[in-house]
Amino acid sequence: MARRANDIHPAVTDPGFSLTVKRNCSISPQALAVLLALIGGFAFAVGIAFALHGAWPILPFAGLEIAALAAAFYLNGRHAADYERIALEDGSLVVEVRDGERVTTHRFNPHWVQIDVNETPRDVRLALRSHGKALEIGRHLDAPGRERLAQEVRGRLAQARTARIQLQTGSR
Repeated sequence: MARRANDIHPAVTDPGFSLTVKRNCSISPQALAVLLALIGGFAFAVGIAFALHGAWPILPFAGLEIAALAAAFYLNGRHAADYERIALEDGSLVVEVRDGERVTTHRFNPHWVQIDVNETPRDVRLALRSHGKALEIGRHLDAPGRERLAQEVRGRLAQARTARIQLQTGSR
């Protein structure tokens, strides 16, 4: 059966593959604020008790302790919503990365992109490579999760490549 020029192959244009990898954030921002308030109240209570007994230099250090803890919570909270979204869209492998307040989008040709797996005794690192450009993926996963991600993306890329070849040759 001959294919018309305007036939659309669903496996190429809409493969249905989209995967989002997020950080495991086990505490909500509201709960984090309550925790900071409780720890801060306790530290100031201890500082005031020491100040009333004549050890007044403890109080400024309690304030510094709370300020440092608040700064650490803030920096951690900036990255609580970080994610990587990997999808096959419009004939491209699209990777959208949110890191803090910045969202960047990277596009790769699924026929040229390669998945580079770098295994060390302690860790597994993944990168997408194409035409001298590399992008690390799976940053929020543990080593077994990165291995599963590599297998999943390889399988989906193979399907997209096969579908494209079938479309070009006119076979089903």
